[in-house]
Amino acid sequence: MDTPQRYETAALGLSGTRYTVEQTGTDKNFRPEYEARDVSGDTIFRCTYNMYEGNDTFPFIDTDGTELFTVEASGNWNIAGDYLLTDSQTGEELVVLDNDLSLFQDTWRIRDAEDGSLLAEINSRGTPFTVGRKLLPVGQWIGHKFEITDAEGDSVGTIKSDFAVFDEYEITINDSSSVPVDPIVAGTAVIDAIQGN
Repeated sequence: MDTPQRYETAALGLSGTRYTVEQTGTDKNFRPEYEARDVSGDTIFRCTYNMYEGNDTFPFIDTDGTELFTVEASGNWNIAGDYLLTDSQTGEELVVLDNDLSLFQDTWRIRDAEDGSLLAEINSRGTPFTVGRKLLPVGQWIGHKFEITDAEGDSVGTIKSDFAVFDEYEITINDSSSVPVDPIVAGTAVIDAIQGN
């Protein structure tokens, strides 16, 4: 298998172990907006979930407005399916985020865009929390917790949010050499947007 660094984007190439992804609000068209920050509080990217353009797209930009990479659904209104991450600097298709739609557990896999090999998996915590977030009147405000595992199924980190109107996720990766960090951080925004909208 290729090293996880092979899947990092040209403009970011993240290698740290702690990041924050926050939904900062919505734009004038009520589309969710996100920002990611490193452990120092510096913004590493922003994105807006474009869900009114035929299919789901996420352009990720830096603080100057330069597009870093995109994540785009493979089909129209793709709630469960494939989302392709493409490096805007090189044009290379890096990874696919795929999701199995389930009421009981959210499972997202990060796969090689070319051969489909598993690179990492992101799984939500138990059934009561997942069902509660989806069915209760204020369920979207319930804190969320995901476990990050590597290709071998070993736990390598967590993604956690607290009870809030707008989700703010704390990402902790214990071993950043075993999983592709850029797709995990970007995937956190994609997962929140897709499951919340």
